[in-house]
Amino acid sequence: MRGLIPETVVTWCQEEGYGEILSVKTLGGGCINNGSRLKTASGSTFFLKTNSNTPSDMFSCEAEGLQILSVPGGPRVPKVFLYGSNYLMLEDLAPTTRSEDYWSIFGRQLARLHNKTNPQFGFEHDNYIGSTPQSNTWTSDGYTFFIERRLLFQTELAERRGLLGSKERGQVEDICKRLAEIIPIQPASLIHGDLWSGNAMTDNAGKPAIIDPAAHYGWAEADLAMTTLFGTFPDIFYRAYSEVRELEGAYRERFQIYNLYHILNHLNLFGTAYLGQVRSILASTQRL
Repeated sequence: MRGLIPETVVTWCQEEGYGEILSVKTLGGGCINNGSRLKTASGSTFFLKTNSNTPSDMFSCEAEGLQILSVPGGPRVPKVFLYGSNYLMLEDLAPTTRSEDYWSIFGRQLARLHNKTNPQFGFEHDNYIGSTPQSNTWTSDGYTFFIERRLLFQTELAERRGLLGSKERGQVEDICKRLAEIIPIQPASLIHGDLWSGNAMTDNAGKPAIIDPAAHYGWAEADLAMTTLFGTFPDIFYRAYSEVRELEGAYRERFQIYNLYHILNHLNLFGTAYLGQVRSILASTQRL
């Protein structure tokens, strides 16, 4: 069993009084990392993420993201216990069936998270969106940040890999030129950064919890847009959100602009299966 988990995790459990690790249960759901639940002699359980091929700072970036997202009144995030270059050890949320008020609670909690703002857009350091580097250099202007650190960053990466041509590049640049006409002025809010349905979890009481962040200070609408990308959260979530933080009119029409960043990232991560979706978004945004 010891060969299945990092030796530092084994030692930490013993030194912290949890005793020997009795079992390791593999958990599904991750497309990049491996996940498992550890059960110790004390009866305590932990969630362990491992990846021997990850960048050396990826798990430390994730740990910091989880820690900064833990704000009063916000969604629950798992506590960070230990991490290294190839693993991250977290609180086991022991997720169960969603409570009846899950979505309304979640909407209000996310709005409170977004109410934490910063004078500039970005973060203390770069991190990752999936396994793709995410540039977070501090920028005073949200439009410049989203253009340079998000849309053009992914577009240039896709170009270098031969996944996008000059036509698509030109369409992205056209969106960038018109961005201030399409997107309303917004403050730099603390956002999860990768809030698709798979990262919206429950805890052991069926209440909301969030995992796998790409945390930074960005546009709150970008977080909301991601909730509609692969499936969508129910309307009650957005109504509850608006009780705490006002949603500006026609906000859903802007979602495709924000989600272009994530679809470009999926193109870079998983290849041309996402090229059609990129082209579809580019074509539809020409009409905004």
